Amino acid sequence: MADQINSLEDLNKVAGVAAAPVVDAAASREPVRDAQGRSYATGKRKDAVARVWIRPGSGKVTVNGKPMSEYFARPVLQMILRQPFTVAGVSGQFDVIATVAGGGLSGQAGAVKHGISKALQLYDPALRGALKAAGFLTRDSRVVERKKYGKAKARRSFQFSKR
Repeated sequence: MADQINSLEDLNKVAGVAAAPVVDAAASREPVRDAQGRSYATGKRKDAVARVWIRPGSGKVTVNGKPMSEYFARPVLQMILRQPFTVAGVSGQFDVIATVAGGGLSGQAGAVKHGISKALQLYDPALRGALKAAGFLTRDSRVVERKKYGKAKARRSFQFSKR
């Protein structure tokens, strides 16, 4: 056989298929910023919804008008809020202003973390890969199961009595 097919390009020529241009996904995304140079995103977790704005700064995090350490007093919740910055490698480079409502403190911390992650990838699309690999851009859809009629709780039955 004189005509050997050595590459996918050669195979496409033989089949008469035009080669599709390869486009880098990160290069095609544009940074999304407002007039003040901020990026905005909404984060959700359980019943909590957080509106998050990030802008370049010294790393100050404000939640509902209070510093992060005052609003989220538990160190675990503060660590949750810092995770997107450490994974993306931009610790201390952005100021965060968040308003969060609904749910409890744990759900609110998760909602702010989700919002920070989405806002970071909108501000700098190159950070998307690291944030997506860590699972921070996916909304955690687990919510409390509803109570059913004829049951004491969502699944627990009333106590059975033989007599």
